[in-house]
Amino acid sequence: MDTAHRRPTHADTPPTRPSGFLRRCTNVPIGIQSIVAVGLGALIGSLAPAAGEQMKTLGDVFLNLVQVVVLPLVFPLIVLGIARMESVKKVGRIAGKAILYFELVTTVILLIAVGLAKVTGIGKGAPVHGADAKDLDGLSQGIDFHELVLHAVPKNIFAAFGEGNLLGAIVFALLVGIAMAAIGEKSEPFAAVLESIAAVMFKVVGYVIRIAPLGVLGFISYDVAHYGFGNLRSLLGFIAVVYAGLAIVIGALFPLIAAIYRIRYLELLKSIAGLAGIAFVTRSSEAVLAPLMGKLEEFGVSRSTTSFVVPLGYSFNTDGSVLYQAAALVFLANAYGADTSLPALLLMVGVLVILSKGMAGVASASIVVLIAAGNSIGLPAEGIALLLGVDFIVDMARTGVNVVGNSLAATVVDSSEKRRAAKRGSGETIHTPAEPETPSLHKEPAQ
Repeated sequence: MDTAHRRPTHADTPPTRPSGFLRRCTNVPIGIQSIVAVGLGALIGSLAPAAGEQMKTLGDVFLNLVQVVVLPLVFPLIVLGIARMESVKKVGRIAGKAILYFELVTTVILLIAVGLAKVTGIGKGAPVHGADAKDLDGLSQGIDFHELVLHAVPKNIFAAFGEGNLLGAIVFALLVGIAMAAIGEKSEPFAAVLESIAAVMFKVVGYVIRIAPLGVLGFISYDVAHYGFGNLRSLLGFIAVVYAGLAIVIGALFPLIAAIYRIRYLELLKSIAGLAGIAFVTRSSEAVLAPLMGKLEEFGVSRSTTSFVVPLGYSFNTDGSVLYQAAALVFLANAYGADTSLPALLLMVGVLVILSKGMAGVASASIVVLIAAGNSIGLPAEGIALLLGVDFIVDMARTGVNVVGNSLAATVVDSSEKRRAAKRGSGETIHTPAEPETPSLHKEPAQ
């Protein structure tokens, strides 16, 4: 019997040094891992373009893993958020505030972009006549408002889930949440099931985010290998204006909005910086939708507000994308010698205000809206084809700004709701996300 205790344990015990090394590697912040992946991807794409193009599979697998979880997580969160609001009136109030905020902020951003592009004169002398319109095959169909409405009200919710129709899922979840609120206690068993589904999906998302650096490696390798930097020299001015405009939005407009609502903007940025970085590299805001809602709850935004405003913002509050579209249209107008007078620019802004709504949070969706807007004001699609060569460079930045903008939107709407409740004298101290005692707010909907 003693021999069982005398067996050497060295062979059964894994070497401590490699396991410690692997443990240290996995403990490196995901942002640092992603930065390393960016460097490796750029090297692979530059030195071995054939291998770089094949690496796209890694990025696609990561994106598919994220997208397969989005609707199974977003749907129960929206339903539970709506069902636990005090009344249907509150649902309408939050929706109204969110849409009003989206419209006002995106309009201001459009004006900033048009003004910046007009002052700098980008696009004059650009080689638009050398662009290849074949690059736009499959994108030039534009925006069909009839299809957009049908997308929002699908005839088959299971088909909508299968197609990844986020807008249709939001509308259906809204109806289910209102129905659960109306029947009261009878809906509790279903609510418990949805809570369990949401908890499982959050866990799955955590697993998927751990492999984000591999997705980053795949996307960067492919982008550098496939697009290269051939058009970079002639379009440097356009890229600079877009990045400058996005910097103004993040560094001036958003802090101003946060100051008005007494939101700790820098702390908000710190809490979502890693997710914004992943969105930046993958060029898809959907890649971080689920963990973003969790981060906002940790920041102090109530779950009912987060689960409703953030998904809605993914279709109606694309701050970075609308800035890119406005700058691109002025660039093309200057390149073709089109009218860039004040009335023409205001018309351009009006067109974009309408067309930018309902845009999906996927890579290069802005190009589709840009084509439709260009057609509506008489700009040929050939010029837009020129911008495709550098689209991935600006797409990364505008996607990251979209994530920040939606985070701020949810925080602003939640702050407004808490102020309203405080003014009505609810009998309890209510803190906005600008104050330190906020961690317990995310537990509010469960009470």
